[in-house]
Amino acid sequence: MTETDTQTSLPDVALIVGGGPGISSSCARLFAKEGMRVAVAARNPDKPVLHTLEKTCGVRRYACDASDPASVELLFGNVAGELGAPTLVVHNIDGRVPGIFRKGLVDVEPGMAFDTIRNSAFSAFLVGQQAARRMRENKPNANGAKGTIIFTNASAALKGYPLSGAFAMACHAKAGLAQSMARELMPQGIHVATVPIDAAIGWTQEDGTRAHRLAGTSVDDNLADPDHIAQTYLQLHRQHRSTWAFEIVLRPWVEKW
Repeated sequence: MTETDTQTSLPDVALIVGGGPGISSSCARLFAKEGMRVAVAARNPDKPVLHTLEKTCGVRRYACDASDPASVELLFGNVAGELGAPTLVVHNIDGRVPGIFRKGLVDVEPGMAFDTIRNSAFSAFLVGQQAARRMRENKPNANGAKGTIIFTNASAALKGYPLSGAFAMACHAKAGLAQSMARELMPQGIHVATVPIDAAIGWTQEDGTRAHRLAGTSVDDNLADPDHIAQTYLQLHRQHRSTWAFEIVLRPWVEKW
């Protein structure tokens, strides 16, 4: 076996930035099940759900303020040093600050709008930048790919809703960033994809039901299932480079759009 064969046969290292009970947890469980070394980063890495992932799936927890350049750089350095260079990075941060949700344009404090953009689009830039710096040094795998960067986005990436101006700005900026990155990095062997979730996401509760804090309990699969979103992310990571997808919009079968 050659040195290249040895390096490309190492397990994938997945880094999920924005740890919580929904998409991030589903991705962490699935990626670990598939044999990846998995890291999850959050401002508060002591969330109970992250401790559970650590105990049940061997996921590594990291503290990171994804809107801070130094914190993001430190995160990638720690993950690379402890688990290996990331080959799959998921940016899964909504970015809305408390109090801004469903606020009319004239009622939104400018600072809250700025914080929403910083938490969402700017953090996506920082994470994407560090991921690209690391991945361009990776050895290509059997598919010729050096890594995958996936951005979770929302309905606001596709349409600006009323009472949601700051979030629409942030989501549109994140979508534009992803498109620019894809055009720059895909010819270098780095797959970039954006996944707008055009739905409420219902994650599994303690009683086994799936629910969303505003949309209620899932009925007849009317809420997006994070376990199936994670499957889509895994498929994106494993796509052949001759048919790399850039944008996949996910919505339940009953969603109005």
